[in-house]
Amino acid sequence: MSESAEQRLAVVVLGASRGIGRAIARVAAREGNIVVLVARSPEGLAAAATEITQAGGEAFTIELDLASADASARLESYLAENGLICSVLVNSAGYGLRGATTSLPADEQLGIIDVNIRALADMTLRFLPGMVARRSGGVINLGSVAGFTPGPYMAFYYASKNFVRAFSTALHEEVHRFGVTVTCVAPGPVSTEFLEKSGANRAALFKVLPKLDADYVAEQAWRGFRSGRRLVIPGISSKLAAFIARILPSAVALRLIGRAQRRKRDPSPHRPETNTTGP
Repeated sequence: MSESAEQRLAVVVLGASRGIGRAIARVAAREGNIVVLVARSPEGLAAAATEITQAGGEAFTIELDLASADASARLESYLAENGLICSVLVNSAGYGLRGATTSLPADEQLGIIDVNIRALADMTLRFLPGMVARRSGGVINLGSVAGFTPGPYMAFYYASKNFVRAFSTALHEEVHRFGVTVTCVAPGPVSTEFLEKSGANRAALFKVLPKLDADYVAEQAWRGFRSGRRLVIPGISSKLAAFIARILPSAVALRLIGRAQRRKRDPSPHRPETNTTGP
């Protein structure tokens, strides 16, 4: 990347302390890029920064809660203070929850919207105009094959990834003529902490689909972005899952996904729970 005497271009990675975000940061660093690592975990950021340095890049770190309303403004200020410009934005932060929507904590489910949708959109709106003005750079948004269908018992997560895919592909159409790329990366299950924390690793659906390696997904994401692609689906199994989700009748897909992801203690989709406290 080129740089000016006063301000230098940087790859900014959200959710960089682990998983796919951390892997993409390493790939970017191998090209000699300055990489700004953004996450909540100080330990994860420190470890990721060490990897960036070892890969030949220069690392900056900032602890930031993306659910906070001023996250994008704080990040922009941090970049300005360090003489940096966001040339490539990687929105890889996010989380999901598995279980019946009526049984899971409402605040945690709404948090999925805050991080997976609002923060991603806010960061994109904050930095994309500058990329268009410079006629270079772009955004990598981490989606999922879950973004091709609704997902009973992970309703908020699937809906959030539907947004990421639709938002990213629409933006790509708007800005690619200015030399700017917006790429949605839509992998299947990846061997990261996400599967354990979301509870998805115990769902039949995620047990059947092969697990992808985070480094492989990162390589495919970066290569696809550099090639100007609007959508990258890493791996044959992910491509097949996305294809099936597109061609299956929605009623069939909903029934299959619901059965595969429902936990034994979740309320039945066919029978209401008994109200033991009401009249």
